[in-house]
Amino acid sequence: MLEGKGMVKETDMPLKMQIQAMASASKALDLYDVHDCISVAAHIKKEFDKVYGLGWQCVVGFNFGCFFTHSPGTFIYFALETLNFLIYKGTSSHLSSLSVT
Repeated sequence: MLEGKGMVKETDMPLKMQIQAMASASKALDLYDVHDCISVAAHIKKEFDKVYGLGWQCVVGFNFGCFFTHSPGTFIYFALETLNFLIYKGTSSHLSSLSVT
């Protein structure tokens, strides 16, 4: 497992799901090189799709900005070591928009 503690920057996820997000990120970093952000993000997205149903999105990187719409209760933005992670489930109704930089 990756040493170090994740730091949640912003979220509206239930605590159990937040813990799952950070555990999934740590597992992905054990499997893939820290610079292979696409594989890390794909691993996390597939795991969340399997556990919580389809429609999850994941962005991983050292520095990024975004603006997105998500289902309430499905968003987390956190840092683990030098990487930032954004995980959310998109929706077309009951919208919540958020900007992360």
